Amino acid sequence: MAIRILPPQLANQIAAGEVVERPASVVKELVENSIDAGARRIDIEIEKGGAKLIRIRDNGSGIAQQELALALSRHATSKVETLEDLEAILSFGFRGEALASISSVSRLTLTSRTESQSEAWAAYAEGSEMAVRVIPAAHPVGTTIDVVDLFFNTPARRRFLKSDKTEFGHIDEWLKRIALVRSDVHFSLSHNGKMVRNYRPATNDMQYLQRLGQISGKAFAGSALKVDCRHDDIALTGYLQSPAQPLPADVHYFYVNGRLVRDRLVNHAVRQAFAELSEMEQPGYVLMLELEPHQVDVNVHPAKHEVRFHQSRYVHDFILQALQSALSQARELAFVDDADEPQIRQIRGTYQAAADFVSAADHSVPRSAAFDGMVGSGQYPGNYPSSAGRGASTSPWGAAHHSQQAPDRAAVQAYGQLMQTPGQDKVALQLPAADMPPVLAGHYWVMCSGDALSLIDIRSAASACRKLELIDKLATGLIGQPLLMPVSVTADSQWNEVLKLRKCLLRRLGIELAIRYGQLIIKKVPPYLRDCQLAVVIPELLQWISVEEPALEALAAWLGKQVKSGFESAMIVWQQLGQYSDLKQEILAQGHMLPWQNWLEEQSSE
Repeated sequence: MAIRILPPQLANQIAAGEVVERPASVVKELVENSIDAGARRIDIEIEKGGAKLIRIRDNGSGIAQQELALALSRHATSKVETLEDLEAILSFGFRGEALASISSVSRLTLTSRTESQSEAWAAYAEGSEMAVRVIPAAHPVGTTIDVVDLFFNTPARRRFLKSDKTEFGHIDEWLKRIALVRSDVHFSLSHNGKMVRNYRPATNDMQYLQRLGQISGKAFAGSALKVDCRHDDIALTGYLQSPAQPLPADVHYFYVNGRLVRDRLVNHAVRQAFAELSEMEQPGYVLMLELEPHQVDVNVHPAKHEVRFHQSRYVHDFILQALQSALSQARELAFVDDADEPQIRQIRGTYQAAADFVSAADHSVPRSAAFDGMVGSGQYPGNYPSSAGRGASTSPWGAAHHSQQAPDRAAVQAYGQLMQTPGQDKVALQLPAADMPPVLAGHYWVMCSGDALSLIDIRSAASACRKLELIDKLATGLIGQPLLMPVSVTADSQWNEVLKLRKCLLRRLGIELAIRYGQLIIKKVPPYLRDCQLAVVIPELLQWISVEEPALEALAAWLGKQVKSGFESAMIVWQQLGQYSDLKQEILAQGHMLPWQNWLEEQSSE
């Protein structure tokens, strides 16, 4: 049989066999195109499980009239132009096969309008003939794609489709996956004219937890541990199922640069991290790995489900150590004694009305997601979202939620210190302080004593509490934590003697150092130094202790200065102040007096 080049129609149908497996594959390819076009709202309409109609409408940048017919051609794309572009792909699509493949097995209409055009245009293609007609149409800025009668010209493929309910279930499941990673996009999904899903955009952590609760269930979102680990140009973020949740959650999503992947290396690292949790099978997780696009190859599989890492061992160890640290700390949750149960029940009753009000406002939102947590500063686990730069509330309702979720033993989230700079090593159950003054702008207490009105800086109080806390901890020694990647700097000639002379002092600080081949290797540091530039801070410390052995107060002050200030929980700081009565009086005496009487007189005179 002679060798010959396949006709374009046949080549497109062969490609469609790889790209278009079922209606969910069509939805995936078209929605990803909408996201690549910058859409912030995507509406998906399905009829009869997608076999009759798939309609994707977005408000993206649109396609120009002269490019509509070209868009339905094979290997036509705006995502890549050169081989260098293929080595650093940031978009979902890049092969230029999806639209051509879909149009070869359906009746496809592509209607679009760009912002520069005064009118919209529609391109129509039907089956393997691939004859594209472009006609005027009415449409806002954006694109709508109608895929009608999928596999109408390939009966064998159509017979392999399952029931409408099963096929729609695959579409619904895929939408959940993309909605978790693209929380900035508004997605809606309807089936046979009935709205099924409506994922509103999430612009902060609390709103994201609402979406997470809609998709993964309230039990998972309400107790999940937040992960935020970064090192150089690689970062791992997301949520892990809490060991306090006894039943494994059927939530297993891993993303690489925003793309959901099924990668053996990644799966092995996740399974190995969970292997120590013998009390349950592999728990649920929603994890997102971000790294330089040059370090990952996504051009591995036509459906783009697989990736290949250039530094696979480094990526594996990074994921493994980050998750092991988070899970090991989560297993050390602090529990209250049975004697504290009456107090817990009292708190639950106090805040039940407010919790019910928020829950009634949106039944699709897990109650825990409606409240900001009050556990220390920095990154918060579970339903205590990170508040850095987002003006978190200082509501104490998070404690009420925990007492509701586990009435027998109320556990409080602890967090892997590898991924944060905590204000304290372990967090005990924090109960609302009845005498805490009102909080202004999240950073000041408003104090009223007689006719005097003053503002107390919460951050200054937190810093003072941290110093006293460090003095107490330094008496017994800090716990050093190994670095993911040891830091090395050029060693000074006298540092070897300093390490020998101050060996006990460094051990008390939780710092482990070694000198090899003229390099100072920094192996372990306490959590307070995690976010510092260790290559600068540690040499400064060695220079200091080479001339003297500092007192505990001086060391505590030095460590306190290295902690990067973030959001400070007013409730936690107030409770800490209650443990240091002398410090509390000193802080209150340093308040900024407000001349409220003068202001009132000025207002009255006007």
